[in-house]
Parts: sequence; structure tokens; C-alpha cells
Amino acid sequence: MALTRIDVTGVRNLQPVTLHPSPRINIISGANGSGKTSLLEAIHILGLARSFRSTRLQPVIQYEKQSCTVYGELQSGSSAKHSLGVTRDREADYQIRIDGRTANAASELATILPLQLINPDSFRLLEGAPKQRRQFLDWGVFHVEHQFLATWQRLQKALKQRNSLLRRGRIDRSVLAVWDSELVAAGERIDAFRQHYISRLKPVFEATLGSLLDLEGLSLSYNRGWDKDRTLQAVLESQLDRDVQIGHTQAGPQRADLRLRIRGLNAVEVLSRGQQKLVVSAMKIAQGVLLKDLGRGSSCLYLVDDLPSELDKKHREALCQLLSSLECQIFITCVEASQLHGSWDGDTPLAMFHVEHGHIMQTE
Repeated sequence: MALTRIDVTGVRNLQPVTLHPSPRINIISGANGSGKTSLLEAIHILGLARSFRSTRLQPVIQYEKQSCTVYGELQSGSSAKHSLGVTRDREADYQIRIDGRTANAASELATILPLQLINPDSFRLLEGAPKQRRQFLDWGVFHVEHQFLATWQRLQKALKQRNSLLRRGRIDRSVLAVWDSELVAAGERIDAFRQHYISRLKPVFEATLGSLLDLEGLSLSYNRGWDKDRTLQAVLESQLDRDVQIGHTQAGPQRADLRLRIRGLNAVEVLSRGQQKLVVSAMKIAQGVLLKDLGRGSSCLYLVDDLPSELDKKHREALCQLLSSLECQIFITCVEASQLHGSWDGDTPLAMFHVEHGHIMQTE
């Protein structure tokens, strides 16, 4: 799976451009602020209908423009082709077009164009709140378990209704029982999906990390969000008075987390910044490897922002060699293209782009 054409209009400081990238490695170089990351952002919009740099649309849409548009043509497998288009306007409305038809949900884009982003914000997987790690986990489950999205939506509805009841003070126990039943049914199913996925991801992650870094004692574990020895129903019943006091549901899959530890300590407290980057990269890459290994007919497209930062030459080359071995499409930004010279095998399909003041030019 690879983008064969990308059209970008109205995204930040980028001038309107049409690109025909390599199906494998694409290196985008340029000075800070030139627009390198904005190109990755545009591809991210194409795959998810949203930016990874801002929750607000105003900074994303070019000054004095009313909207931004990203269009792409995708080659999937030997014969399947798709055209994707996303337009976002300043009123937060969006239009998604897939193969000439209007799509109603960004999840349709995500299914066709699985994206993995490795950027400075990816450190949040180690140092951030549990929400970041749940999002990472659920990305993988979404792409391998077709029933996940509907079950997750059912869980969110039950959780919203239960929390609304808790905040009222006076609770109709018969109504609460209905939403507790929904929450338990959806929550335990989500937990089963997640546990099954983690059991498959862990060995892939360990092998991937081993190709980047010699790091003994690192463990990845899953906490489901409630007592492992009790049912969710029993936990909800025992914590009801406390839930009423607080006004929200304390236990459940909405509190799940992944834990990375080294000899009993949080990994983020032990690892150097460079080691953290390699661990996070291994987590993201492992998800793409697993998706491909499970035979879903999809491979990830990787967006790697500022790959050389935090890494010495040895580990830059190790990460580049690993990315190259994936045989999928990758977009990498850096300040100087020379930072990555010699990091690829001679026969690796490679395209070089240079960005200057929002203008993108292919250099070779």
C-alpha cells in the first residue's frame, strides 16, 4: 500500500503542490519552519481527517484561506486503487471523499490508509497520561478486530449515560442497572479484544526493539482498568457510593493502561532520551509489522518527523535499516539530508524532497 500522488492546498505555509512520492522511502529536508512537518501533517489529515499538531483548525488552514484540502491516490496491492480526499474548513466542517463517494466517518479513511506517526509527541507513550497509551493500544485493536469500533461506541454511550446518572445525586436504581449491564457487556468485550491483541503484540515488539537496542529487563504489561480478580459488575457495585461522590465511573476499560518497566521502575525514569525514542519507535513499528503479519491486506504508512534528533549515528542507521526492511511507504523529515546518507541499501527506492519557505521541490 502506497500513495502514488499527493495534492495539498491551503495547509499552513505550504504552497499548493502535487507530489509523486516513492513507494518506499521519502526524505523531506529543509530548515526549521520551512514546512517539512506541515507535509506530514497534510498526509495525516488525508488518513484521519485531523491534524496531529493541533486540535484547533485555525492554525492548520492557511492564513486568509477558508479551507484546506488534501487529495491522494493510493495503490493497494497489485490491482486495488483508491482515491481519497479531505477538505476541512474554519467552521470545523469536513468533507471526506473515497473513490468518488462521500464518506460519513473518518474511520473509513483509517481503514484504507493505516498511519503510524513517530514524532516528538510520541514520547507521551512513555511519559504521558494513560489516555495516550490507550489510544496506541486501540489503534492496533481497531485495525485487526472488525467488531471493535461498534463495541467501543457502545461502551462510550453506556459510560456517558452512567456518569450522567451519577451526577444527578438521586439515582433511579432500575435505570442505573440498565446502563451498568451495557457497560459491563461492552467493557468486558473491549478488555478481551485488548488482551488478545497485547498477547500477539508483545513478542513482535520485543523482537523489533532487539534490532534497535540492547536493553535487558524491559517489560510491557497491560492493566485492564479494574481488579483482575473480580468481575466488572462486582467492582461497579462495590464502588457505587464513591462513584456518586466523585460524579463519574472510576473503574472500567476507560481506565486501562500499558506499563513499560525496567526492573520494577517506570521506563521513562531509567532510559535516556535516545533510548526512549527507540522504544517508542519499536512500539509503533511493531504495530505495523503485526498488522501486516495478520494478513489483513494492509501495510502501514509511516510518518517520521525529525528522525535524526536524539539519536547518534549508530542508532540512526539502525532505525533507518529497520524502516527500510518493512517494505512499506515511509516519509521522513530532517534538517539536512546528509544526516541520513549511507543509512539505506543502494537498491532501496528513494525519493528526496527539499522544502524552502513552503515550496516543495523533488531533488532526485
